[in-house]
Amino acid sequence: MKVQILYQSQYAYAETVSFSQHLFRLFPKAERHVRVLNSAFMTNPDAVINYRRDLFDNEIASCFYPEKSALMQASFDLELAVEEKNAFGFLVASHALDLPFNYQPAELRVLRPYLQDARRIALPFWKTPERPQPTVETLVDLNDAIHANLEYERRDEGDPHPPEELLARGAGACRDFAVLLAEVLRGLGVATRVASGYLCEFGDGEKVAEGSLHAWTEGYIPGAGWLGMDPTNGTFCDHHHLTAAVGLTPADIAPVLGNYYGKRHIPSTMSASLKIIPHDHS
Repeated sequence: MKVQILYQSQYAYAETVSFSQHLFRLFPKAERHVRVLNSAFMTNPDAVINYRRDLFDNEIASCFYPEKSALMQASFDLELAVEEKNAFGFLVASHALDLPFNYQPAELRVLRPYLQDARRIALPFWKTPERPQPTVETLVDLNDAIHANLEYERRDEGDPHPPEELLARGAGACRDFAVLLAEVLRGLGVATRVASGYLCEFGDGEKVAEGSLHAWTEGYIPGAGWLGMDPTNGTFCDHHHLTAAVGLTPADIAPVLGNYYGKRHIPSTMSASLKIIPHDHS
């Protein structure tokens, strides 16, 4: 399957402003089932664009804007070839077959940051297993429970809501779901990171948050590696999920990060659009 991704955003200000360096995390990570055919990123004509990889090996467009402007624009046109991926195409290592499990010392040295500040969050609709249970079964059950008991609502801007607020409201955006699952998994002793990218629908059923920038969760399971879980849709991540960024916190995966500078608050309007267009190879 070929997929075309068309992204556009525009920030319009009531008067000219200065811009900080802006970081754009929009570029799908290289994976065996994803091949980039064409890629074009554009922003303001005067911008100096440098491409680099960050601490988590995400590709970033780092943009410097030397001139003041009342408008900031960014667009991204990408064509990919995507092959099918089995979300359960792995074998769990023997020491992680049941949850809870202990990471081996070599694993723990690398994964410790993804376990820090872990806290137990009580879910009113899911009970933490009282005795060891098969790891994959438990993760599937947890992911399904969050999907089944919380409502999705689209919210294009703003930080994720804390897990307690999501549970109290009973509804949230995909980034709220991702942060909740990450917190629960860390509380279970699973090293976890958050991820953002694109959710594609290839004609085999509607998916919540399809056709928008999306967020989900990845837990490190020995033998399986970083295992993607999408609690917004109640699925494990396969070829429908195209990862652009991973990180410890939501700030690490923000698709656009930057500020404007002015002597006072400057009114502004923001608009964004994203189209994900699948094409067959013929």
